[in-house]
Amino acid sequence: MMKEKRTLQRNRAQAATARFGLGMLTPTMIVLIVMTAYPLISTFFYSFTDYNYLKGTDKASFVMLDNYTSLFQNGYFQQAVINTVVFTILAVVLEMVFGLAMAVFVNSLKKGQKIMRTLLLLPYLLPAVTVALSWRMMLSANYGIINQFLEGLGLPVFNWFMDTKTAFGTILVIDVWQNVPFVFLLLYASLQSVSESQYEAARIDGAGFLQQFVYVTLPNIKGSLALCALLRTIDTFRLFEKVNVLTGGGPAGTTSTITQFLYTYGIKSLDFGFGSAGAIVMTVLVLILSSFYIKRAMS
Repeated sequence: MMKEKRTLQRNRAQAATARFGLGMLTPTMIVLIVMTAYPLISTFFYSFTDYNYLKGTDKASFVMLDNYTSLFQNGYFQQAVINTVVFTILAVVLEMVFGLAMAVFVNSLKKGQKIMRTLLLLPYLLPAVTVALSWRMMLSANYGIINQFLEGLGLPVFNWFMDTKTAFGTILVIDVWQNVPFVFLLLYASLQSVSESQYEAARIDGAGFLQQFVYVTLPNIKGSLALCALLRTIDTFRLFEKVNVLTGGGPAGTTSTITQFLYTYGIKSLDFGFGSAGAIVMTVLVLILSSFYIKRAMS
């Protein structure tokens, strides 16, 4: 009898705990549904219509796959997809390499780690628009300090954002400069959890710096590396502010990205049906790229 009573009390306590957990999760789930699921479903629905904001939803009609057909036949969109994929791959690789190098360097310092952390994080703390405007002034073809410096050295100067040879690379450098600190911060935090005893054992076995890095450091932070690469891939794929402020997608579409294309041909023109189709395609591309990191992290 006592055993049955204790079992009943335990079941009631578990049920109460489950109800409490559900009650705590409910507000978060509601917010996620309202802020994420509903917009995604609406975007998917409107991608099959000719919805234009000026006409309103009442006059929108189904056009089936016409938006997607027009999208993939659009040469500007094709160029934007290529630019976005290439930019994302280059940016993520460079950010991971430089961020990891910075994290290893700062983690190896005996003194001054706090000061170095603060200084290295400053670029990431600035808003993207502020960074873009600052670099636009420094790289100005007329009064930019960088061109004046190059001219003083007798080197050629460039119209960095209006030259098809330099515009893409310039935005890439600016984006990498701003976001390397994010990679550094995550990997530096991960390095803090690596036991010093592992390095001591490796040194006793005669391992040098490179061997310690390959056989001790990398295996311990591989999860953080995959997470960091995933986050940077998703964020870089949505690149918009820098392109919009610095080049507007030019010159000749060399810096156009998917988000810039959708802004120009969807948002500004109020053709939300066409823009929604582009947003769905962009989401699918992000999921495809992200799946490689997720699969790698789970293996």
